[in-house]
Amino acid sequence: MRTVLLGPPGAGKGTQATRLAERWGVPAISTGDIFRANVQGNTELGRRAQEYMSAGALVPDEVTNAMVRDRLAQDDVADGFLLDGYPRNPDQAVELDTMLSDLDVKLDVAIEITVDRDAVTERLLKRAEIEGRSDDTEPVIRKRLEVYAKQTAPVAAYYDGRGLLVQVDGMREIDAVTEAILAAVDDR
Repeated sequence: MRTVLLGPPGAGKGTQATRLAERWGVPAISTGDIFRANVQGNTELGRRAQEYMSAGALVPDEVTNAMVRDRLAQDDVADGFLLDGYPRNPDQAVELDTMLSDLDVKLDVAIEITVDRDAVTERLLKRAEIEGRSDDTEPVIRKRLEVYAKQTAPVAAYYDGRGLLVQVDGMREIDAVTEAILAAVDDR
């Protein structure tokens, strides 16, 4: 199973990625984990990414794509993977297609977890309070959701146009979302 998991902040992608990867026996790959591994490993890509992150800037596609390409070339993804947090824009989606073509494999499905914007804002505010994330204020959360809508949501349209997209309501209980994803993927 080769999967991309899409959805706005607070949709439950991380939780679902862990569950689905375990169910399918493939690694869950998050760009955050890839960034941290490269920075901690002091790789060339990690040093380049750190320069941008230290300046509070987004890591450019060129660096992110190179990190993902490197990760997808590793042995543990030979039988599949679940990408969480990548692609973040249509250009990255096109680049992912190129990477997979170079590896002589194809994406099986793109799963979008959909949520209500106001409800997910409340969800993230509660999480921020529980986890002591003082930087996750309502304006910051709403800005992140706005950025997602502008930059990442078009990725869903890209995969829908290729017949690869399944959408699942992420406002249900965690187990219900997992089961809905599995059923939607099986129905494809």
